[in-house]
Order: sequence, then structure tokens, then C-alpha cells
Amino acid sequence: MIDHNTIQKIIDTAEITEVVQDFVNLKKRGVNYLGLCPFHNEKTPSFTVSPSKGIYKCFGCGKGGNAVNFVMEHEHLGYPEALKYLAKKYNIEVVEKELTAEEIQQQNERDSLLVATKFANTYFQEKLHKHNDGRAIGLSYFKERGFRENIIKKFELGYSLDVRDAFTIAAKEKGFKIDYLEKSGLTIVKENNQYDRFRGRVIFPIHGLSGNVIGFGGRILKKDVKAAKYLNSPESEIYHKSRILYGMYFAKKSITQHDKCYLVEGYTDVISMHQSGIENVVASSGTSLTVEQIRLIKRFTPHVTIIYDGDAAGIKASLRGIDLVLEQGLNVKVLLLPDGEDPDSFAKKHSATELTSFINDNEEDFITFKTRLLSKEAKSDPVKKANLISDIVRSISVIPENITRTVYIKECSSILNINEKVLYGEINKIRRRTYEKEYKRSLSPDSTFQQASPSVPSFVSDIYSEAQEKELIRLLLLYGDKTLYTYQEDKYDDERIVSVSEYIISEILNDDLEFKNLIYKQIFQEYLEAVNQGKFIENKHFVYHQDPEISKLSADLLSKPYTLSKIFTKAGAHVATEESILKKLVPETIITYKRKILEVAQKDASNKLLKAQEQKASLDELNNLQKEFMQINSVISAISRDRGWIAFK
Repeated sequence: MIDHNTIQKIIDTAEITEVVQDFVNLKKRGVNYLGLCPFHNEKTPSFTVSPSKGIYKCFGCGKGGNAVNFVMEHEHLGYPEALKYLAKKYNIEVVEKELTAEEIQQQNERDSLLVATKFANTYFQEKLHKHNDGRAIGLSYFKERGFRENIIKKFELGYSLDVRDAFTIAAKEKGFKIDYLEKSGLTIVKENNQYDRFRGRVIFPIHGLSGNVIGFGGRILKKDVKAAKYLNSPESEIYHKSRILYGMYFAKKSITQHDKCYLVEGYTDVISMHQSGIENVVASSGTSLTVEQIRLIKRFTPHVTIIYDGDAAGIKASLRGIDLVLEQGLNVKVLLLPDGEDPDSFAKKHSATELTSFINDNEEDFITFKTRLLSKEAKSDPVKKANLISDIVRSISVIPENITRTVYIKECSSILNINEKVLYGEINKIRRRTYEKEYKRSLSPDSTFQQASPSVPSFVSDIYSEAQEKELIRLLLLYGDKTLYTYQEDKYDDERIVSVSEYIISEILNDDLEFKNLIYKQIFQEYLEAVNQGKFIENKHFVYHQDPEISKLSADLLSKPYTLSKIFTKAGAHVATEESILKKLVPETIITYKRKILEVAQKDASNKLLKAQEQKASLDELNNLQKEFMQINSVISAISRDRGWIAFK
């Protein structure tokens, strides 16, 4: 038990911003701080910290509380463990008695595993520094790698004796049950045999974000055995390899300070760069990047530089996986080290200033790097060049931000000598196909529903229709969770429900359209994130939104009376509510929005064509402008023909 006075001291000392900032990159917004919520995936920050009130609140997922609540929720700790974490952070002494075997048994599985790994971490460090074999073998290895004593202690490096079950025996003598030693991966149990997983290896502890040791990596030093060179802890209740990056606990503050993260491959790469003074570095530990790892980086910074050695084959093998990073909206750069160098060896030869200077001078954005790398291979071979273009286009297509995609298209057009319109067309095709895979199955209408199609041509963009944008936002706020239609893939499937918000979002994304009003865009983005997670945002979320402009707009739209269009009341028909005609009202509003965009585009295209004729432009340019003008006219005609029941304003 922790006494009341100590608890009060911890609560009084813990500053909410400092606690949260260990896990979330916060930026000051007025008197509060804003960041990406660590409890759900979001692209637009909705996580607010109030220093004056000592609380945090996410307006996306609804989680909130004080500093202790945050640690409990984020680290999955009980109340006493969260208090101990904060006490350690603020150097507040908490007197604890040593756990007995009975008390260990009473702990829940997660806490018991953390206790076991903590004991193992201490055990391995002691063997490294105090045992004869540890000093002669393990410590000598680290010294040969050039690691200083302070760095070895900082990363809590250790050594596991080359004895069958030395650790297991020591742990059992301290009261640890074999069940938890096995579940943590420290001990392997086969039939009646028990032996140490990491025996005869130097140890690299793997820390969670809060500093708890959750797993281990072990490197074998013998050269004449068939065992794997590196061995990691198996998946457990506390260790999930796909969700953790080695070194993140030591790097998170530096990442936030520099607003940048360096990503390398192995443990020693991270340690050597730290020793050289570069601390905002983490490692994927030799595995392909996962979405969870990317999101972990994004919580602290949107900027990541991936550092490669000169192995071209290895680089090409990992290129496709980096598309995941682009898809999550991060700004990705690539640094290619000189031949024969890796981050470990290169860091040992240079100071922090030299390293930073080299990185800044030689890193380049990922798309440009990939284009240049693959274009060398394609050269004048038309088939290889076509494959190269397809590869680059796929990478650009996953970038969520329209402006970023546009910049990359221009760069690649210049590098590859390909017309921008061709690249735009291919990228829009890929995005539409990807969208259809994700949304089509949930958007197959029933026989009474009329889709808002055809689509707006891909070259039509940057046109603002304020009234229609506002009306779509009003429908989202009022009826976002309402059912628009239901359907079944076949008679054996369960009935699928498509909501108003799902349908509106799908139509906007399908045509690669984007709200130009920033307030409408923010509301739409928050709805998009909720739909992607299978959730629904209540309209009161926007009424009480932290952005006063969104709050005011939401209150205005939700309180504003709506007058039905004459088309729904003509011929003496009586309609009780607009909710009863959503199947027609929603697609009508969308097609009116598209029609408005097309009419403006039609006028612009006509003016461009007349101007080109007056300036006696080339025949190719005139033909292209004529085609665009005709394509817009064709879509407008199709809308008028297929949707004759719509009263366009």
C-alpha cells in the first residue's frame, strides 16, 4: 500500500502536460495544448490537454481524466502502478516491501510478466558487470563494438550465462512461477525440461514507452553454431513486436524536440547513434514496418528519415513497405549511406554535428529517391519504364493529402518526362479502385435507391461551392447515423446497413473531391475517421467542439429550420419530415454539389478554349482543351438525363 500523504504528493507534483508529452507530441493552442490522440487513430488532432485544469480530453474518442488516469489508460496499469510510475518520473520516494511468492501469484498476468521481465533485466545486467564470464565475454563484446560504459548502462545491456538453466533456477529461487517465466518467453518448457531462451547471448532489453522492460533481444556470440544470430522474446501479453520500435523510450523526447525521427534497422545502429549524440532514432529490429509502428512514430512527429546502408538489393526489397508510411500521411525522406557503411559503423566515425550535417545534405524525399533509383534500372527499356511509372504512381496514390500528391506528380513528371495529366489519370484510377475495394461492398444500393453518379472528371479540381458544401455538412450533422439503405450481397449474407455519413463520404472520396472551406473540411475529416473505425460521432461532439468556429457553425446548422424543395411537395403530396425522404434528398444534394462544380468548370474550360483560339495555340493544345470541354458537357448532360427528377438551382 502507498500511504495517503505520498499519493497526495504525487498528484500535486505531476504536471499533466509533462506526463502526456512523454507519449504525445503536443503543440500549444491558446492556453491549452493539442495533439493526436494516443487512444485512437486520427489524422486531425482532437486530443486536448488543459494545464490550468490538470486534465486531458479527446474530442474524438471521448477519453479524458487527470495525469494518473492517463498513465493508467495508456500503459494499462492499475492505480497503484500508475502512481509508482509518476513517483519514479518525479523522483518521489515510495517505500515498497519485496514481493513474496504468494503476492506474485496474486498479481494479474500482465503485472506478473512485467515483474518477471524487470527481474530478468536486473539479473542480466548483474551477470554482465559482476560475473567473470559476463565481463570476459559479454562486456568485452560491447567494448569491442566501441560502446562506452555510460551507453551500456543507459540501454541496460546485459548477458545471459551460457548455462542451460542458470536464469530459470535463479528466478524460481526468488519465487517466480514457471508459468510466468514461460509466458514471458524467458524460459522454454518442453515436456519436463526447462532451459533459458537467451543462454549464451548478450542481451538488449526492449523498453515500452513508459520505460518498463517488456521483452529482450539476444545476440549469440559463438560462430560455430547453427542457432539464429539474433533471437527476440516471443509475443506475449506485454510484448507485441509489431507495435514497438526499439529505442523509442529513449528517443521520444528528442523526436519531439527536433520534430523528426530517424529510422534504422538494428539495435546497435540505435545505440551507436545515441553514443554519437543523435538521440531521435529508433529501429524496426530487422522486420518490415507495420502500421502500428508507423502510427507510433506519428504520435511524436510527422517527419521520418529512413537510413539505409549501400545494399541496393535490400533497399529495393523494402521500398514497397514504405508505401505504408506514405499512406499514414508522414513526410518520408531517405538517406543512403556510403558503400560499405551502416548506421552503426558510420556513427562511430563521426560526431553529432558531422552526422547531422551529412544527413541534412544528403537525405531526399522518398518518392524522388525511388524514382531516381528505379529509373537507372529502366533506362531506355520501354517495358521497364512502364513498370517503373506504375510503381511510382502506386506510391503517390496512397498519399492522403491532395496538395502533397500534386507536388510529387509535378516532380515525377519532370524526372520521368511524362505528361502530368497522364500521371493524374493513372493515380485517380488507382485511388478509385482502392476506394471501391474498401467501400463498394458496403455501398451496393437496394432496388429503391438511386446513386449520385456519374463522376466528376479527374482533371476538375479546386472549385469552391460554399452553399453545397454547407448543405452536405448539415446532412452529416443531422442524419449522419441514419440508415440510408440496406442490402444483402446474396441470400446467405447478413443484411448490410449503409448510413448517410458512409454514403456522403464515399461519394466525395470516389471523385477525389475536397471541401475548400476549412471548417467544413475539419468536420468532414472527423466523420471520415469515425467511419473508418466503424464509429459514429454524435452531433453534440461538434456543438461542444474545442474549435469555437466549428461549435458555432454546428449550433447554427442544427437549429436552423429546413424548407423542403418543391419537388417533394408538388402534386399535392405531403411529406412529414425530411428524414423520411433521405434516400432522395442525400443523393440530390450530392449531385447538386457536383453539378455546381461542373458548371464552374464548364465556364472555365470554355474561357480557356476561347483564349487559346485567340492566341492561336498549337493544334494539340486546342484538341486537349476541346476534349476537356466536351467531357464536362457530356457529364452535365448525363446528370440532366439520368436525374431528371432533380430540381437544380
